[in-house]
Amino acid sequence: MSRIEKMSILGVRSFGIEDKDKQIITFFSPLTILVGPNGAGKTTIIECLKYICTGDFPPGTKGNTFVHDPKVAQETDVRAQIRLQFRDVNGELIAVQRSMVCTQKSKKTEFKTLEGVITRTKHGEKVSVSSKCAEIDREMISSLGVSRSVLNNVIFCHQEDSNWPLSEGKALKQKFDEIFSATRYIKALETLRQVRQTQGQKVKECQTELKYLKQNKEKACEIRDQITSKEAQLTSSKEIVKSYENELDPLKNRLKEIEQNLSKIMRLDNEIKALDSRKKQMEKDNSELEQKMEKVFQGTDEQLNDLYHNHQRTVREKERRLVDCQRELEKLNKESRLLNQEKSELLVEQGRLQLQADRHQEHIRARDSLIQSLATQLELDGFERGPFNERHIKNFHKLVRERQEREAEIASQLMNELRNVKYELQQLEGSSDRILELDQELSKAERELSKAEKNSNVEALKTEVISLQNEKADLDRTLRKLDQEMEQLNHHTTTRTQMEMLTKDKADKDEQIRKIKSRHSDELTSLLGYFPNKKQLEDWLHSKSKEINQTRDRLAKLNKELASAEQNKNHINNELKRKEEQLSSYEDKLFDVCGSQDFESDLDRLKEEIEKSSKQRAMLAGATAVYSQFITQLTDENQSCCPVCQRVFQTEAELQEVISDLQSKLRLAPDKLKSTESELKKKEKRRDEMLGLVPVRQSIIDLKEKEIPELRNKLQNVNRDIQRLKNDIEEQETLLGTIMPEEESAKVCLTDVTIMERFQMELKDVERKIAQQAAKLQGLDLDRTVQQVNQEKQEKQHKLDTVSSKMELNRKLIQDQQEQIQHLKSTTNELKSEKLQISTNLQRRQQLEEQTVELSTEVQSLFREIKDAKEQLSPLETTLEKFQQEKEELINKKNKSNKIAQDKMNDIKEKVKNIHGYMKDIENYIQDGKDDYKKQKENELNKVIAQLSECERHKENINKEMGIMRQDIDTQKIQERWLQDNLTLRKRNEELKEVEEERKQHLKEMGQMQVLQMKNEHQKLEEKIDSIKRNHSLAIGRQKGYEEEIIHFKRELREPQFRDAEEKYREMMIVMRTTELVNKDLDIYYKTLDQAIMKFHSMKMEEINKIIRDLWRSTYRGQDIEYIEIRSDADENVSASDKRRNYNYRVVMLKGDTALDMRGRCSAGQKVLASLIIRLALAETFCLNCGILALDEPTTNLDRENIESLAHALVEIIKSRSQQRNFQLLVITHDEDFVELLGRSEYVEKFYRIKKNIDQCSEIVKCSVSSLSYVH
Repeated sequence: MSRIEKMSILGVRSFGIEDKDKQIITFFSPLTILVGPNGAGKTTIIECLKYICTGDFPPGTKGNTFVHDPKVAQETDVRAQIRLQFRDVNGELIAVQRSMVCTQKSKKTEFKTLEGVITRTKHGEKVSVSSKCAEIDREMISSLGVSRSVLNNVIFCHQEDSNWPLSEGKALKQKFDEIFSATRYIKALETLRQVRQTQGQKVKECQTELKYLKQNKEKACEIRDQITSKEAQLTSSKEIVKSYENELDPLKNRLKEIEQNLSKIMRLDNEIKALDSRKKQMEKDNSELEQKMEKVFQGTDEQLNDLYHNHQRTVREKERRLVDCQRELEKLNKESRLLNQEKSELLVEQGRLQLQADRHQEHIRARDSLIQSLATQLELDGFERGPFNERHIKNFHKLVRERQEREAEIASQLMNELRNVKYELQQLEGSSDRILELDQELSKAERELSKAEKNSNVEALKTEVISLQNEKADLDRTLRKLDQEMEQLNHHTTTRTQMEMLTKDKADKDEQIRKIKSRHSDELTSLLGYFPNKKQLEDWLHSKSKEINQTRDRLAKLNKELASAEQNKNHINNELKRKEEQLSSYEDKLFDVCGSQDFESDLDRLKEEIEKSSKQRAMLAGATAVYSQFITQLTDENQSCCPVCQRVFQTEAELQEVISDLQSKLRLAPDKLKSTESELKKKEKRRDEMLGLVPVRQSIIDLKEKEIPELRNKLQNVNRDIQRLKNDIEEQETLLGTIMPEEESAKVCLTDVTIMERFQMELKDVERKIAQQAAKLQGLDLDRTVQQVNQEKQEKQHKLDTVSSKMELNRKLIQDQQEQIQHLKSTTNELKSEKLQISTNLQRRQQLEEQTVELSTEVQSLFREIKDAKEQLSPLETTLEKFQQEKEELINKKNKSNKIAQDKMNDIKEKVKNIHGYMKDIENYIQDGKDDYKKQKENELNKVIAQLSECERHKENINKEMGIMRQDIDTQKIQERWLQDNLTLRKRNEELKEVEEERKQHLKEMGQMQVLQMKNEHQKLEEKIDSIKRNHSLAIGRQKGYEEEIIHFKRELREPQFRDAEEKYREMMIVMRTTELVNKDLDIYYKTLDQAIMKFHSMKMEEINKIIRDLWRSTYRGQDIEYIEIRSDADENVSASDKRRNYNYRVVMLKGDTALDMRGRCSAGQKVLASLIIRLALAETFCLNCGILALDEPTTNLDRENIESLAHALVEIIKSRSQQRNFQLLVITHDEDFVELLGRSEYVEKFYRIKKNIDQCSEIVKCSVSSLSYVH
């Protein structure tokens, strides 16, 4: 079970921001008391507890004013920190820290929270986790074991919100719902109700959908029956087609076999022709080849092949040798190039090395020359002649270096001594100036010290502080008297204040009602014709909602009908299009046969022509015999009359003319017969085609006269229906668009009308209360009002603050003056000490000046000796002596002589430097072994030149050999070409024989085939196959018609409304039935959950009211109220279809059998006591895991008798809960009498006094309860 142990506060409200200002409080068990005057920071401790546990700031602040003000602290950033150590519900130790920062901007302050830290102690180790504020809030609620609402409203209730149990209904209901954790269950009930409504609407939708699904199911069954019928007809048609195909297959196979044979014959004929052409070309090629050859080889083929292969072998060997020579020559060329390149590099390197060798000799000569010259100048023996070896060089360098070092060392020592003496003299010269400055500063400091001691008024300030302390004590006594007077006046002014509040509340409600009426008057009057009340407006909305639902149902029905009509229209359009396409196809077939003429008349005319042609054919067939007989009769029998008409010819010429005419006709008869027979066949073929189109013609008539007109009529009817449905839909949508905005406007108004009615009811209640308060105020007359007393109290408090400020200011002035005098004394002592030190140093000045003179003389002497030594080093001693004499004689030439001497010295140094440079180059040349390297490169160059010469000689020999081999190969190539031509000629002769043999074989194969019989059989088979194909095509046409109808019906069956229509109907039926069952279960669950919530409420309320009743009776000392209790009113018999249940909470006071609402009827003290007792009862009921409770100023507005009874009740509560380890009661008060009453119990030994220090920062001081008696 959770309990709090310690808390530290830094930078919150009046608590200081420095580490030294951090305040730590340890909470006692079972009772912790905080005592202090107003503004000391007592409530801040409760606010810190609330913030650290819940993350909520005090009322009226968002954090800016919760942190210490940066302006007061004179800081830009102020950081605040609260740390709490407590035990969680499992008894584990937890420390939580929350930090904040407040930054002062140019015009406002900026506040932000920092990352919090939670530290847990597990198995003796501390584990810290940084978290965001929301995560810490959740962790704290979980660790303390109570909800956020209980922490805010019960445990750590702020003083400003402490009377919330008597607040207005909506706010009270919200807080009780949060404390009871009923909000989530109410939300669950609301969700169940909404789901029930949704499911009910879904049932209606399912019923509507089921109606259309049933229609689709019946239509789908009808389409399946039609598909079954057409499939039976299709099966019969397929059998007929299959019989034609079975009859046609053997004929096609035979025709294919004959066509293959004919193709083979044609292929053989083409191959024979190709072989003939190839034979001629080969003979021509052989003749040309023989002419091109000088002679033909006469040996056998084996001899020719052997000779050719041997010749090829010889040529390959020579070519291989030639390739080897070329490869060797390339290798030599590459080697020659490398050698030439190496030769060039060696020549370049040789030139460079020779140049370095020449430069080396020049360096040696120059070095020796410089050594001789310098040795002569410096008068060094042993260096008169060169060349010099390494030993001579080292000896020369050593002599020169020793001489230079010796002279430089002596000069350096003297210069150092001189510099040190001069520095000490400079210091002493500055010390004299410093003494003067110190005298001035010392005099000034002494004057300031004397002035400060003279102007100091510490004693007067101390006297004034004592006077101010006495004045402050008087003001404190006056303020306490005013507090007592204010308390007395509050009892009488409560009624007047309530009267003023009620009057203001009445005016506010009148104004709200007027605003609502003016806002919605025009709109509601235009809708209903008058301004309705809530019930009238709800009835009107109900009727409008019903009208909208009916309109929506009609619109949905019309939309479904329109969709069905559209589908029907599409089906008719598709069918019409198919019929028209079919008609066009039939007409095209008919036109291809008979053109644009009438089919029946054309067929009749064709039959007549066939009949005429048949008769003409028969006549022509017998005309030959008749004409022959007539000619014979006229010629042989010498008849003189016509054989037909028996007319007698008058002359012989006439007879001969008839005979000639008959003979002419006899000659023409066979041709006419053939022509007539051909024409007759064409006409019979055309007649057969037209007879085959008789069913097509009949189909065309049916399509034109029956089927297509019927479909067009149906389409017109459907279009009319669609237009009618669209008009109806537009009408219903217009109606819906009109009434829905009206409904929305009325719904918006309904909220305000409901509020207005509530205001009117509250207004009546307020008017009744005003009358009651007016009756109470009759005959009441008070000299001073609360405002007057409060104003006087504020003036005294302001004066007290002024006196306190003056006291602090005087104390600060005393401290500043004392610090200033002490500072001036310290400065004076320091200046005197520095002056004494400088005086001591000045005594050494004379001694140092004498030493300076001696050293300067010695330095000048040494400079002269150095100068003489340098003159001795000069190689031109005689010339220098001459210049010395001239110097003594001519002072104006002194500088020039010195310059020349210096130049000589520089020349010597330059020579030494050049010698060093030459020696370094010489040593580098020798160390690098350049001479040996030069000789090595010369040897390498000679070797490369020899190798290059040998390589060139070898290349010349190989080139000669390659020239000879190329000539031999060319000669062999000519012989090879002759042998190859002989081989080719013999091969062609063999191929010519093979071609002749193949030609004979093809001629023999063609002779075995019966070509004419195959062609006749092929023609007969084609005619028979054509006849069967015509019949097959007619049968296929009928089959395709059936298939198209079946496809159409199946496509129609696959449409969304018919596809799986039965399954959809069944599924929708299942959904509807299950949804109805679900709705029943939801209704049952709603009622059960609602009853469970009510039972929980009633149980908890009974428990809370019992505790409230006991506490009231043991605490309240008045006789007007027996006890108080919380009542929650709820509607009964609520179902899931109704709106969610409303829980109305109110606090009532009972006297006998009469129960009155306590809000608005109780005094301020009764309100405070009732709110306190209700919080105690809620804490005992809901804080099982957290026994903490904070009471902030519980004695406010209570008289002495009720204060004593409250203290007694709290002691009894502590006594009853003392065995509970986690019970902790925090009491904040400024009433020390109340603390003394609590201290009389055995549970209080210490308490905390909250006060402000000299910096006006809050401090927490632990005190003993026994000290209170001494204070009083």
